[in-house]
Amino acid sequence: MNIIDIIVKKKNKEVLNEEEIKYVVEGFVNGSIKDYQMSALLMAITINGMTDEETISLTKYMLQSGSVLDLSMFNNVVDKHSTGGVGDKTTLIISPIVAVLGCKVAKMSGRGLGITGGTIDKLESIPGFNVNLTKEEFIDELGKVGMVITSQTDTIAFADKKIYALRDVTGTTESIPLIASSIMSKKIASGSKNLVLDIKVGEGALIKNIEDARHLANLMIKIGKSNNMKVICLLTNMDVPLGNNIGNSVEVLEAINILYYGIDNYLTRLCIELASYMVSLGLNIDYMMAKQKVIEVIKNKTAYNKLLEFIAYQKGEINKLPKSSKMYEIKSNEEGYLINISSLEVAKLSSLLGASRQTKEDTIDYSAGIIINKNLNDKINIGDTIMTLYTNKNTIPNIDINKLFTIGSTPNSSFTLIYEIIKD
Repeated sequence: MNIIDIIVKKKNKEVLNEEEIKYVVEGFVNGSIKDYQMSALLMAITINGMTDEETISLTKYMLQSGSVLDLSMFNNVVDKHSTGGVGDKTTLIISPIVAVLGCKVAKMSGRGLGITGGTIDKLESIPGFNVNLTKEEFIDELGKVGMVITSQTDTIAFADKKIYALRDVTGTTESIPLIASSIMSKKIASGSKNLVLDIKVGEGALIKNIEDARHLANLMIKIGKSNNMKVICLLTNMDVPLGNNIGNSVEVLEAINILYYGIDNYLTRLCIELASYMVSLGLNIDYMMAKQKVIEVIKNKTAYNKLLEFIAYQKGEINKLPKSSKMYEIKSNEEGYLINISSLEVAKLSSLLGASRQTKEDTIDYSAGIIINKNLNDKINIGDTIMTLYTNKNTIPNIDINKLFTIGSTPNSSFTLIYEIIKD
């Protein structure tokens, strides 16, 4: 068996058997298969795809390439994963809701790259917050607080870490089998047997259309089932930003405000749905009963208090969130109804302000970002402040407001927040 034959086989649209996939993963981890050889195979997979059975085998050996966290000492452990989007701070809102209701939320999260930030970037914007917990600290906090979030360790699904580094620089990030095996190998290794997946669909997401999202959802459910994990997938809209704040510290602030004030917007509604399915899985109760509980802990502010407890436990000083030295108000030049907000253009602008990294070596300005001052379908008048920019840069880029916002004569009645819910 050799890597050249395997590359040629996949190039010719043939199916790899389990032994071949094991050989590839183990060979890449131990260095006998070189980066350029693995890159060629990844491109062949991206172009020609993999069967479900191939993807399940790939997930299996990526999982076995590192350590697996044992959380069997806890009942009701549940996890959530988003495929990534603009302004997505749902983890910070959902986790305390679910934890205060008696589930254990154990999360290993990542940093962002390019136009979107990761959960760890947002948490690192809180001065003092420790995102590098040991295994012992992780388990201890899960028991005492009910929720814990740390950065992904090198030992969890080690093959995925190496493979993703290549995917990111070889144009192979959009492959559905590679996305599914990457996510699921890490999630299974993280120890939870219950998982809610938020699959973002739209211009601001990796998955652009509903057909690909369905394929990914069903594939990850199948992988979960083969590993004794219950998986529920929500296919959600990422054509507009999720919430009003895009950045790092500004997104932390929005999460706090959502839980304190119970603001009714698209972000809150999505968080209620995601949290309800997590509680339903974690406590093994009916979805509607779980939803009632979720709404109650937002109203009585116990979820807000849990978020503050979690931040303090990981040494974060929430009262010292960084603030930008410069603020710029962008005003509307027309009137009507705000019928669309381009998540992609907003993300690009936020990145130019310093809120995200273009390469892994870049330094993030944690205070930089955007607050969108209007919501979808709000009435807009000429001269209204439509968004506020925060940055420490002396100048801001030229802004074409018509690329960012669409204003029409009537409200947008076709917007859908959640396209589908898929479960086994």
